[in-house]
Amino acid sequence: MFIVSVGQVYAQTVWKADPVHSNIQFEVTHLAISTVTGSFNDVNCTVKSKSKDFNGASILATVNVDDISTENMTRDKHLKQDDFFNAQMYPKIKFVSSSFSKLSDSEYELKGDLTIRDVTKSVTIPVDYSGQITLGKKVVSAFKANFKINRFDYGLKWNDTIDTGSLVVGEDVDVTLNLELVKQ
Repeated sequence: MFIVSVGQVYAQTVWKADPVHSNIQFEVTHLAISTVTGSFNDVNCTVKSKSKDFNGASILATVNVDDISTENMTRDKHLKQDDFFNAQMYPKIKFVSSSFSKLSDSEYELKGDLTIRDVTKSVTIPVDYSGQITLGKKVVSAFKANFKINRFDYGLKWNDTIDTGSLVVGEDVDVTLNLELVKQ
């Protein structure tokens, strides 16, 4: 007697970030006592998943550096120069996943390579799954992630200090990803 077990097989599903409802926000300390915030709204993200729950999905994301906004044109111009992102030489920030693992119904762990200014570092990002909704024929899933990077690790080198010796712009940057993905 032979027993055969057949699991469900799902075709690969492709999801794309909804550009109107997806963004990357960041915060960094300023003068060691306050915070400057900013965002990137031109986020291109493709998720390919063979499972209904996104476990094991592959993720490729790019961000146009020239899209940076801190609501201050002078500061934004400086951030696009060589002291920070050098948007002319390095126009994209890129992320390529190595794994996306489901930890619970709403928690995932994302690992991959983040490239800024041609410097690539492996990162691990905790991700919250907000759920899925169907609107007519449109299926939308939402994710949110918060993590921290050290800007000096990626060559964002501007390091002026104030009288106390503290940096004008902090070295750690808090990043928040808000992604609405639309099933293709």
